[in-house]
Amino acid sequence: MPLYHTEDQAMLAETVTGFIGDEGAIKTQLRRLRDAADPAGYDPALWKQFAELGLTGICIAEADGGLGLGHVEAGIVLREIGRNLTPSPFLSTAVIGATALGAASDDVKGRYLPGIIAGETVLALALDEGAKHRPERIALKAERAGNGFRLTGRKDFVVHGATADALIVAARTSGADSDADGITLFAVPRDAAGIGHNAVRLVDSAMASHVTFDGVEVDGGAVIGDVGGGRALLEKVLAAGRIGTAAELTGVGSGAFALTTDYLKTRKQFGKLIGEFQALQHRAAHLYSELEIADAAVIKAQQLLDAGSAKADVMVSVAKAKASLAANLAVREGVQMHGGVGMTDEFDIGLYMKRDRALAEFLGDAAYHADRVATLSGY
Repeated sequence: MPLYHTEDQAMLAETVTGFIGDEGAIKTQLRRLRDAADPAGYDPALWKQFAELGLTGICIAEADGGLGLGHVEAGIVLREIGRNLTPSPFLSTAVIGATALGAASDDVKGRYLPGIIAGETVLALALDEGAKHRPERIALKAERAGNGFRLTGRKDFVVHGATADALIVAARTSGADSDADGITLFAVPRDAAGIGHNAVRLVDSAMASHVTFDGVEVDGGAVIGDVGGGRALLEKVLAAGRIGTAAELTGVGSGAFALTTDYLKTRKQFGKLIGEFQALQHRAAHLYSELEIADAAVIKAQQLLDAGSAKADVMVSVAKAKASLAANLAVREGVQMHGGVGMTDEFDIGLYMKRDRALAEFLGDAAYHADRVATLSGY
């Protein structure tokens, strides 16, 4: 498969670039929401505009009212979200949540998918139970209770957790904490009795929540997929989230690179534009090549996922690791080449560094995915 977009995908990219560049710009979204200490961390009106363009239904099957497109198309949106640092529940809802709900009952789909398509519903993934991403270990218990289940435990750093309409919760219905089997996914209303939220603002000004489940009771209809057989579905959901995060990281790197090259073309020292200094030219050229490689890795992983390839899983981790490293290089080089002003809030480059840090940790950092590539490759 060629590592570039088809004609239809290019048209989507053109539309999305203009829309997010205008409506989702840093000044009108991120800075405004941050300075107002907005409790949601995103603008519901903008989320509604995403829906009006059909973007919220990209990963939802046509039979369920969506567009029935794939990860390449979702990545086009996420790249522009990253490039403009646009606060949005697109990743948690239209990608991760929609992927999980694809395996849900018609009743659960009916509760949430129409709202996602309309830009009125937000979902959050409640998975990790510590400071680092460790999906291999799930301790939150889901015990049989009547015709449903009782959930007890906690989840940490649930992005949009305190404001989402529902949480996609990975819980243990049998086995030990580190067993592969015995996992079940649930769609749990955010305000269900027994749920507690401790909302925190992340380094990039997004909102997350430490969520406690104190005997939260849900009926059997809240189950997504098979009871005790949710590990395969969880891996599918994680693959969608990881490649989506990688796509957003390439956008962060691209946006930081654009800011930096513009600065090199305007800032003067010793009577010359600093972009004329060969040492900075070499660094910019190296950064450009790293970002191009990351772009190629991401689109390859997206294509393999859309094709249902057995090689997709390892390529997703390759893409997440490479995108994390390339974006990190972009923001570090950007701050350094801006000089002292790069550390001030007046310049946007520091905001890219903050978003990079949050995304790099989300669903596994570069070290986690490098280790995962080695494990999947038999080492």
